[in-house]
Amino acid sequence: MGFVRVRRRSVPSAFRLLFFTLCAPGVLSFTPMASVYPQDPALLIGSSLTATCSVSQDHGLHAGSLYWTLNGKRLPSSTYSILSPTVLSVTLKNLSGSRQRSGDNLVCHGGSGHMLAGSCLYVGMPPEKPVNLTCWSRNTKDLTCKWAPGGQGETFIKTKYTLKYKLRWYGQEKECEDYSAGPYTCYIPRDLALFTPYEIWVEASNQLGSATSDVISLDILDVVTTDPPADVHVSRVGDLEDQLTVRWGTPPALKDFLFQAKYQIRYRLEDSTEWKVVDDMGNQTSCRLAGLRPGTVYFVQVRCNPVGILGSRKAGIWSDWSHPTAASTPHSERLLTGSCDSKAGQQNSTLRRDLKQFFGWVRKRAYGCSGMSIKLYDQWRVWLQKSHKTRNQVLQGDKS
Repeated sequence: MGFVRVRRRSVPSAFRLLFFTLCAPGVLSFTPMASVYPQDPALLIGSSLTATCSVSQDHGLHAGSLYWTLNGKRLPSSTYSILSPTVLSVTLKNLSGSRQRSGDNLVCHGGSGHMLAGSCLYVGMPPEKPVNLTCWSRNTKDLTCKWAPGGQGETFIKTKYTLKYKLRWYGQEKECEDYSAGPYTCYIPRDLALFTPYEIWVEASNQLGSATSDVISLDILDVVTTDPPADVHVSRVGDLEDQLTVRWGTPPALKDFLFQAKYQIRYRLEDSTEWKVVDDMGNQTSCRLAGLRPGTVYFVQVRCNPVGILGSRKAGIWSDWSHPTAASTPHSERLLTGSCDSKAGQQNSTLRRDLKQFFGWVRKRAYGCSGMSIKLYDQWRVWLQKSHKTRNQVLQGDKS
C-alpha cells in the first residue's frame, strides 16, 4: 500500500498571530504565544498593580520589543521593566474606577502592534448596604419592590442585586426573578399569600464584596394600590359659568373587595402646568368644583387610595392619576352681553361688588368639593335675591 507525501507549507507569520476577545468568556485550546499575569484581577480604587507579559521562546519574541496598552491607549515605557529576555512587566499606580463595567482591557502587544495576550482589570468598590426598600401590590395580585444602592451607588464594576423573600414564620426563602421593570426594581407576578406577613430584603454582590439590606416585614394587604378610577366624566352644571361636576367609577379590579376608598382630584387651566389638589373627597364618587373661571377649559384627574382593604388597618398607597379629562365652563352671559342702557355701568359695578363679596364668602366657607360648597351658590343666590329685593323696596319707598 502506497503512501502519499504531503508537502508542508510554511504559514505566514501574519496568520500565526493570536486574535482573541478580551473580557469575554472562552479559552483557546492551544498554547498561546504569550500570557499575562494576573488574569482578570479585581482591585479596589486607588490600588497599584504590577502585571507581567511572558512570551514563548519558540516564536523568537523578545521582551524589549513588547509594549502595553490600557483600553487601547499605549502606556508610557517608564512604567515598564524587563525582568528577563522573555518577560516584560508594567506597573500601574493609584488605579481609577473601571471605565466599563465589563472590565478594563490591559493588553500586551508585539513590536509590530499585534496583540499577544491580555487581562481584564476590574477596578471598583464593594457594594454598600442597599437602602430605601419599599414594596407595593397592585390589586393584591402581585408585588413590586424598589430600592436604592447604598452610599454613592457607583461601584464601577458589575454589581448584582438579588431580591429575596419568605413568609415570616414558616416560609422557604425565594428569589425574585423579574428585573425588567427598571433599575433596582423586581417584580413578583403571582403565588403570594394574603393575611400572612412576608420578610423581604436585597443582597448586593460583586467581585470585591457583598452587602445585605435591612429586612422589611409587610402584609400584602397593607401595601395595596390599584388602577386609577375608571370612567372619569367632567360636565357643566347647567349654565353656571364657574362650576364643573366630576364623576368617576370605583376601580374595577377592586369591585369585589371590602374596602373604604379615598379619592383625590386635581385640576388645572388648559394653559397652565400648576395643579390644584382637592384632598377632602372621602369615599364619594362625584364632586362639584366651584370658583372656576367662566369660559375656560380645565383638565381634571382623579386617583384612588384603597384604605382598609379586607380589614387592613394600614393606609393604602395612592394609585396613579387617571388620564386627563377636559371640559370647559360656560361663558358669562352677563359679562359678555352688550347693553345700551345708561345704567349698564352701574349694573356692572354692582355685579363686580356682588362677585367680590361672594368669592370672599367662598374662601371662608368652602373649599374644593366639601358638602357646603355644593350648596353655596344656591345659598348665595337666595341671599342676592333678598338683597336686591330689599334694595328695590327701599328705592321704591324713596320715590313715593
